[in-house]
Amino acid sequence: MSQSNPSTAAAAPILRPTPGHTPNLKKRLADFATLTESLDYAAKSDTGFNFYNARGVLEKVHTFRDLRDQAVSHALRLSAAGIKPGERIALLAATAPEFLTLFFACQYAGIIPVPMPLPTAFGRREAYVDQIKGQMVSSGARMALGPQEFLPFVQEAARGVSLALIGTLADVTALPEGQGKLNQASAADLSYIQYSSGSTRFPMGVMVTHASLMANCHSMNKYGARNSEGERAMSWLPFFHDMGLVGFMLGGVTSQSSIDYLPTEDFARRPLTWLKIISDNKASMSYAPSFGYELCARRVSTMAPGALDLDLLSWRVAGIGGEMIKPHVLQAFAEAFKPYGFSEKAFNASYGLAECVLAVSFSDTSAGLHVDVIDKDALEGHRAVPAANEADGRAFVVCGKILPGQRGEIRDEQGFVLGQRQVGRLFISGDSVMEGYFNNPEGTAEVLKSGWLDTGDLAYWIGDELVIVGRAKDMMIFNGRNVWPQDIEWTVEHIDGLKSGDAAAILLTDADGVERPAILVQCRPSDAGERARIAAEVRTKVQESVGVTCEVVLVPPRSLPKTSSGKLARVRAKAMFIAGEISALDSGIPAG
Repeated sequence: MSQSNPSTAAAAPILRPTPGHTPNLKKRLADFATLTESLDYAAKSDTGFNFYNARGVLEKVHTFRDLRDQAVSHALRLSAAGIKPGERIALLAATAPEFLTLFFACQYAGIIPVPMPLPTAFGRREAYVDQIKGQMVSSGARMALGPQEFLPFVQEAARGVSLALIGTLADVTALPEGQGKLNQASAADLSYIQYSSGSTRFPMGVMVTHASLMANCHSMNKYGARNSEGERAMSWLPFFHDMGLVGFMLGGVTSQSSIDYLPTEDFARRPLTWLKIISDNKASMSYAPSFGYELCARRVSTMAPGALDLDLLSWRVAGIGGEMIKPHVLQAFAEAFKPYGFSEKAFNASYGLAECVLAVSFSDTSAGLHVDVIDKDALEGHRAVPAANEADGRAFVVCGKILPGQRGEIRDEQGFVLGQRQVGRLFISGDSVMEGYFNNPEGTAEVLKSGWLDTGDLAYWIGDELVIVGRAKDMMIFNGRNVWPQDIEWTVEHIDGLKSGDAAAILLTDADGVERPAILVQCRPSDAGERARIAAEVRTKVQESVGVTCEVVLVPPRSLPKTSSGKLARVRAKAMFIAGEISALDSGIPAG
């Protein structure tokens, strides 16, 4: 069984985290046929998962050996309860051993787990209930399992949905084990369904097979992060997002790597605990979206130099992904933590999406960031021309080479393949590309074309390295210009008193059907004069930087929605504003 930190000093020995490697056991990098085969092998090691609290105290240790034993036992219970191979179970993906046990129990029983987000990832109860209801209905889940405190949300979402059980791991443990046999999965079988974090109305469940999962974990470990003997990972990324689920949890199991975990909600409250655990355990690999690095840099900016007891010399791969990469944020982090041994050469940019399991491209480890500054006017014409000077350009981080086993093409609107520094839609083919969206042939046909996946992202090549520009559907066409909402949002976020995630650039349509650009800005001050100042400064800065006159709409703090992975949900923000679910504050000046 997994070990827990005793509540009193008198009970049990002090917990110690699992080691970084097991002597005399060869490290294998996902060269297995199935996920269950990989856990069978990892169970021979001394490595595993270590769960910490917000103070950086180790609370639970779950070795791969413990995980396999518990998963097998619960697989037999689920089978005895009548859940058949190929059927689905929805799992609330809390950062805890219980989720791991249930996820792998499904693997051994041939049942398809469907990781679902936690309510802490959503601002409104209604939005969360709608999200998980859509996922349960779309997947045809037979059960929904998770922590006791979140089950009322599931029960509300499950009204009108036929489920055999809404319960916890303890409820499954209470089921009889029966005399069933473990399912023998094949490489072609589904391993799990990963729902994208966007639409609640049209849930998109990515079907991930054992073969595609192993292919992606192998190339990511071997050629991306270059995982080797003794490597140790640390993560606060949620299990319901592909980077947290595959990049660390499954990537760790398939490479027998120990992983230290901090729950996502604890990271949000005390982000520097992330760095403390890296320092204490000499972790070598950890990833975050840009906002994770930004939170830490902001916290340390108020402290005296050298105030933290940190040693970050071991941090070899500081990965960035999950959203558009912001170079200035990473530069601020590197400068803030250089006194603690952090090297900017550790930054490792990457690109991926759930439709390719996770990873598509990786930059070279130990090379640091490669930033390409291109001319804004040329970008509007879909050309990535180097800018004459930085002030007139837009900076993009190069996301490295496509991983072995996959191929990339950048195409124009007519489907012709583009050459160097020409911006177009990115298509990917190869052994990590999904079979399709579960029970959604129309959605599958929209993105899979003759074996090629239309990622929906705009990109260009520099040599054989990939640069991501943004989502094609996010581009705003106004007065004949292609305007990138990120340009407007990043300009706003640099204004004093505002921060990352405070702005959403959208197009609104007036009564005559004319579209006009607008920017929703989260505003904290209640003073009318201060609100008027912020609105005026936003309008001026956007006009100066982007050349667009925007209607500035101040909205309450924490009102802009995010996806379950923490990214701005721009389309949803627009829909909520139009529907009146996000109300405008009085800025004290005309909107014009």
